[in-house]
Amino acid sequence: MADLPSPDRAAILAVLDRVSDPKSGLGLASAGLVQALTLGPGRAGFMLEVEPADADLYASVRDAAEAALRAAPGIERASVVLTASAEPRPAPGTVRVRRGARLSSEAQAQMQPAGRPPGAQKPAHVAHVLAVASGKGGVGKSTVAVNLAVALAMTGRRVGLLDADVYGPSAPRMTGAGDEPTMNADKKLIPLEAWGLKIMSIGLLVDEAAPMIWRGPMASSALNQMLNDVAWGDEAEPLDVLVVDMPPGTGDIQLTLAQRVALSGAVVVSTPQEVALIDVRRGVSMFEKTHVPILGIVENMAYFPNPAGGEPIAIFGRGGARATAEALGAPFLGEIPIDIALRQACDDGRPLVAQAPDSEAGRAFLAMAETVGEALDRGAGLKPPPRIVIED
Repeated sequence: MADLPSPDRAAILAVLDRVSDPKSGLGLASAGLVQALTLGPGRAGFMLEVEPADADLYASVRDAAEAALRAAPGIERASVVLTASAEPRPAPGTVRVRRGARLSSEAQAQMQPAGRPPGAQKPAHVAHVLAVASGKGGVGKSTVAVNLAVALAMTGRRVGLLDADVYGPSAPRMTGAGDEPTMNADKKLIPLEAWGLKIMSIGLLVDEAAPMIWRGPMASSALNQMLNDVAWGDEAEPLDVLVVDMPPGTGDIQLTLAQRVALSGAVVVSTPQEVALIDVRRGVSMFEKTHVPILGIVENMAYFPNPAGGEPIAIFGRGGARATAEALGAPFLGEIPIDIALRQACDDGRPLVAQAPDSEAGRAFLAMAETVGEALDRGAGLKPPPRIVIED
């Protein structure tokens, strides 16, 4: 397939315009329903974005669009992801917050509901959903998420990995999972399998170099589909834990998870330096306000072992994440050193914890998995998240 040329964009749009939009009567491209069109050697795909109430109506349209793409010259693989971007009508008691506004004391009081909102659920056949988060980018969150997921699988658990960073997906590269997912008879995406994990990422559906220029609601609905329209497990073999590699920060996607997903807990990743720890405190505060238990804080890039003598060199300082965890009353899960082998393993798609479990970083990930796994098994004192709606 690598020898096939990329299809012509105008020709593909013309093909899609032969598929009718059932509401306007126009072709899909003319109706503005072809979003994030991605073209590559021998393949084409796009997001079909509709209103939530129209999802059932457009299921057959998605199938027709995929069939039309597959029939186009030079196309061997086609993928159409149906998303519902508009928010459903909020439930009574929903806290509505205008983007960028400060919460009044009355609004903050409303954010402490007595019970979990009806919309907060786990994906089918998944026992626990674990978020791996960071207050800012560049701290190695995805490295921790991938290796923690593999380490949990090495303890004998059935584990899934969802790459929720739709703007910068990295799980395909870090795990070596590069094939395009297929669908089962129930129209659910079948996750790829590698290193004992079931893996799903938007990076499996688009080209690695394609820019993800999506509005917040579209990104959130894509995340919702990857959570609930994926065959993570079944009655015979449910997942013990689904590790969600979240995007950095505290934006729409993080709030979508807090609103709609019954998270069993969160692991927060930081470097030792104060500029990162400031954002850790913000991230921990977000999870506390959404009643998600903090299962622990990880200090990544904690030190660099001196090649000459092995003594630690504190390039970014040291101990900041441990001190922050103690101040916040959260468990400290350990230090991950700056390790050339760890960086290389991520680039090669071969998680270090599986390749070198006896390495310093490998032992740290395995110890982390034991602690997190035990917390999940205990139930971690789960509390219900509130429903928060951010308005533009």
